[in-house]
Amino acid sequence: MDIKTVINQGISTVSDGLINLSGRILFVVVTLFIGYWLIKWVKKLLKKAFDKCEVEEGTAGFLVSVIAVGLYIVLGFVIAGTFGVDAASIVAILGSAGVAIGLAIQGSLSNFAGGILIILLKPFKVGDFIIEDNKGNSGTVTEISLFYTKLQTIDDRTVVLPNGTLANTSLTNVTKTPNRMLELKFGVAYEADWKGAMGIVADAFKTDEACINASEVEVYLDELAGSAIMIGGRCYVKNDEFRYAKQRILEKVLNRFNEEGIEIPYQKMVVLEPDKENK
Repeated sequence: MDIKTVINQGISTVSDGLINLSGRILFVVVTLFIGYWLIKWVKKLLKKAFDKCEVEEGTAGFLVSVIAVGLYIVLGFVIAGTFGVDAASIVAILGSAGVAIGLAIQGSLSNFAGGILIILLKPFKVGDFIIEDNKGNSGTVTEISLFYTKLQTIDDRTVVLPNGTLANTSLTNVTKTPNRMLELKFGVAYEADWKGAMGIVADAFKTDEACINASEVEVYLDELAGSAIMIGGRCYVKNDEFRYAKQRILEKVLNRFNEEGIEIPYQKMVVLEPDKENK
């Protein structure tokens, strides 16, 4: 076999290899494009199906994310198989690396497990207003994803909280029930007309438009404090009216106290000057 023949065979082999590799790369690109489009279409289809079945928004979003991740993994197996990689080998490699990966991303796994617990136990859902006790963050739940939950605060900020933290700490779900008790306390001086003050507080609660049942308004003496008589008042209001009702009632009581001359005690300092004649 002469050199020319060897060179021609080498060129032919390389050409066949390049053509084969080009074909595989083209197949991978097409597979990626079609796979991405199909997964996107499946996600939209699932969202519509969940909406039709009236699945809670947070649960639906979580399930769609999990299914999408599973489909992307399947797509990865298909692409790996294109290059002749055996699926069993991939599983073996992933199994061997599982422990190391688990240790490296244990925080993320904890958040994923927390997300599953939130979806199953439903301590809150999208649209609820919650207060978490770990850092004192509060806001309306806008999204429950695989690893994090997003809150929108009253001042329109977005707070991102790990699901693991929310699943392992106490929290208050303010909007779990449609109504909420509004309780306010007012301090008046011992010399003031405390019975008249109680009437003013009662009137402020009963006449507010957010009070659900005026006949159930409670006004009471809460405490005989060191420098004030504490008067309490409470009634039930709608959750979405809570903040505004509180502001209105506080304003009404303050205005009426000023009109009736009822003193609200506050901290003050009295400086006594020694009698000069006794020096």
